[in-house]
Amino acid sequence: MSTTLAYILGIVILVIGIGVSVALHELGHMIPAKRFGVKVPEYFIGFGPKIWSFKRGETEYGVKAIWLGGYVKLVGMLPPARPGRPDRRRKDGSLGMVGEARAEALEEIRPGEEHRAFYHLSVPKKLIVMAGGILTNLVLGIVLLAVAVGVVGIPGRTTTLSTVTPCVSSDIDAGAPCQDSDPVGPASAAGIKVGDRIVSWGGVKVSTWEELQARIAAGGTSPTEVVIERDGAERTVSVTAVEAQRTVHDAQGAPVKDASGAVRTQARPYVGISPSLGTIPLSPAKIPGIIGQAIGGTVKAIATLPVGLYHAVQAALGVEQRSADSGVVGLVGMGRMAGNATSGGVSGGGAVPLSMRVSTMLMLLGSLNLALFAFNLVPLLPLDGGHVLGACWEGTRRSIAKAQGKPDPGPVDTARMLPVGQVVFGLLIIMALVLVWVDIAAPL
Repeated sequence: MSTTLAYILGIVILVIGIGVSVALHELGHMIPAKRFGVKVPEYFIGFGPKIWSFKRGETEYGVKAIWLGGYVKLVGMLPPARPGRPDRRRKDGSLGMVGEARAEALEEIRPGEEHRAFYHLSVPKKLIVMAGGILTNLVLGIVLLAVAVGVVGIPGRTTTLSTVTPCVSSDIDAGAPCQDSDPVGPASAAGIKVGDRIVSWGGVKVSTWEELQARIAAGGTSPTEVVIERDGAERTVSVTAVEAQRTVHDAQGAPVKDASGAVRTQARPYVGISPSLGTIPLSPAKIPGIIGQAIGGTVKAIATLPVGLYHAVQAALGVEQRSADSGVVGLVGMGRMAGNATSGGVSGGGAVPLSMRVSTMLMLLGSLNLALFAFNLVPLLPLDGGHVLGACWEGTRRSIAKAQGKPDPGPVDTARMLPVGQVVFGLLIIMALVLVWVDIAAPL
């Protein structure tokens, strides 16, 4: 497959992944709502013009043109106006925005179905319905990340060999060509070949390149038993490392220089092998920590969204460098990441193994679901967190009224928060457009 087709495939996978994530999110709302008897007339992925739909029972299921979300229509999301507190009307006497929204929420309740309105649910049931979508994204994000790091593995240098040096040249680090007088490389002399996987070194199993390097250093120049895997079968060879002068590198991988500016070298055991790129599955004990860090980082990014957005805009204006640490990425940026993940990077990189591409794509989709989870925790309409907050406030009011011996105050009138919800929705659209500009002007 060409790099261009692989890049396009990544974007297609991302679009499908977003659609599936949204679909499951809405199922997280719909399934408990139906279980509790709420009438659900519509379940759609996307917004705008309808592309395709079918009806099963009382619910119409379908897909709309703009895949920037989805919705499940629950009848009676907004309660009737309280007695003595009618909704405001326009100057011509027609219902205002709140009144129209309230009427639309109640219009599909037929006589005798009043009990099927969402506002009649108890507070715990409301919380289950509204939190169902949020928790679905959380679970999906955890599963995708767990599969990425625990099954496919994290990208890194593996113990499968990409090169086996035929000789010990005069300048190893510079890649000097072999001369007739150069001794044969230790690994080559032992019969080790490109593509072999080192299973153990000196009787100690190794699963990462760093572990293998440590074992080679610890073994010195004594003959060492090495178990390799080739064509699915294991075999044991004896390797005798030689001492060679190697460049000293710092923690960032840069050569260390002495006071005179000369590159420092150090005598170390040399075998003449190098790793291949691939994925290394993490042990089950490490997975919870990795996932915990991902969740914490995502929640922090959402909590500091205004700050992250400010720095992203500054980067687009050329005032500062854009940093991935801000966690603020738009649709264009996510599409670019997905394309790079499946194509092996902007340089094509056919050498990038499939496992690395799969792992990166899974982590991207997992992070996307964690972002949906964290974003919907924001306690503002029209986000799920706004409805959760409303249900919590309703439960608090009822508990206080009961303790004081007062009548049940009834459901919280979330309809009166619709103006705030419209402002939030407008800000979300503006933010999405700004991030499209930022992703083009200052790509990560």
